Amino acid sequence: MDRSIVSSSGDESETTLPDVLAFKNTNHPIKKQISGCGTICVKQDDPCHFFRVLYESLIAGGIAGLVVEAALYPIDTIKTRVQVARDGGKIIWKGLYSGLGGNLAGVLPASALFFGVYEPTKQKLLKVLPEQFSAVAHLAAGALGGAVSSIVRVPTEVVKQRMQTGQFASAPEAVRLIIAKEGFGGMYAGFGSFLLRDLPFDALQFCVYEQLRIGYKLAARRDLNDPENAMLGAFAGAFTGVLTTPLDVIKTRLMVQGAGNQYKGVSDCIQTILREEGSSALWKGMGPRVLWIGIGGSIFFGVLEKTKQILSERSQKSHKT
Repeated sequence: MDRSIVSSSGDESETTLPDVLAFKNTNHPIKKQISGCGTICVKQDDPCHFFRVLYESLIAGGIAGLVVEAALYPIDTIKTRVQVARDGGKIIWKGLYSGLGGNLAGVLPASALFFGVYEPTKQKLLKVLPEQFSAVAHLAAGALGGAVSSIVRVPTEVVKQRMQTGQFASAPEAVRLIIAKEGFGGMYAGFGSFLLRDLPFDALQFCVYEQLRIGYKLAARRDLNDPENAMLGAFAGAFTGVLTTPLDVIKTRLMVQGAGNQYKGVSDCIQTILREEGSSALWKGMGPRVLWIGIGGSIFFGVLEKTKQILSERSQKSHKT
């Protein structure tokens, strides 16, 4: 989240700069160049700053996650069915919204939890690390947010993907039967492969997005507007989606296999796919995945930044009154 800065000329107008520019050294040449009006000073954090960031992150992340899942769920369903299809199996085009309700119920707390960890962690690391290491802060915060939110995201993903592949008719039925047949551990099937996919995905996507925003702000010398945030989000999502497609295929295969245990783990899954289907199978569903994450990144980051802006403006108004 960007920090506010105030010019030393005495006017109360505010502008915002990327996190990486909010240095303690107010005489930094870059800051002088960006401000165009001499030396500037950073506002001191108020005592409730951490909780305000946490609150805004929870709300913004939850809303953004819900909007993306609801809007693009059919593409995700197609991607899942393509990835599990074997030996030229036919893709079923009916029931593309199977599992949407249960997925939304899990996405809201998972997205909120991710951003409740990501934003405070990012801001803390940006304060303690040298400005040239801002990418490290974004990578670490993204990975940590992904790890913590996986507690909710993995069971949500297991139920969602098994419903997408027609194994269950409803989320409550899925939960009941998975636990009955596989034990509670069945709700966390593919947990290791999920982390193998999502930790690098979350770290890379948010690092690429944040670094693009920093560079764009430096070049434009202003805040980004909504279409620009959406454009950068789309690029970050599509780029990261391509790189992590093989990890997503492995994760999907392990999550949907159920009690049959066709694959004994990540390593066995990779070896079996390569032996029986060839290396091209690891890139199954890349088209719909990149489309889904690219469009999703555009919507997600656009909604995220707009929601954060609205919440921040409301917070500033309440402090003034």
